[in-house]
Amino acid sequence: MFNDIGALELVTLVVLAVLVFGPDKLPKVIQDVTRTIRKIREFSDSAKQDIRQELGPEFKDFEFEDLNPKTFIRKQLDNDELGLKEIRNGFDLKKEMAEVADAVHSRDTEASSSSSSSSGSAGSGNGRIDMSKKPESPAKLDKPAVDDRPPFDADAT
Repeated sequence: MFNDIGALELVTLVVLAVLVFGPDKLPKVIQDVTRTIRKIREFSDSAKQDIRQELGPEFKDFEFEDLNPKTFIRKQLDNDELGLKEIRNGFDLKKEMAEVADAVHSRDTEASSSSSSSSGSAGSGNGRIDMSKKPESPAKLDKPAVDDRPPFDADAT
């Protein structure tokens, strides 16, 4: 319940309680608070028992914590009836990553070898593709490129 309260916050609460209630009334207030918390717990336990009795014997394994969506999903994923454990165990992440790395590596070497053989000096000597911009040929300069933007007209806006 109080998992996120640190030592400094706890000391601050104690000092604040002493200042508000005073050292004389503080033990009585603590007793009243603990008695109230105990009554609330007893009330909730009896309500849970009543609900379990009303649901009947088919819900004897029912837990109220299962109503939490995170707990419900975790419990359903751990269920053996769905066969998810076999699927999870059959999936080898290291093997899949190695296959992907091999595929990427083989495509990279094929692309660099074909580009360096077709363009002459397009690839560098260590198997990498030269990604620097080259001047366009005069035939391509005659027609406008798709990426060209029209000139900005400040008076039009």
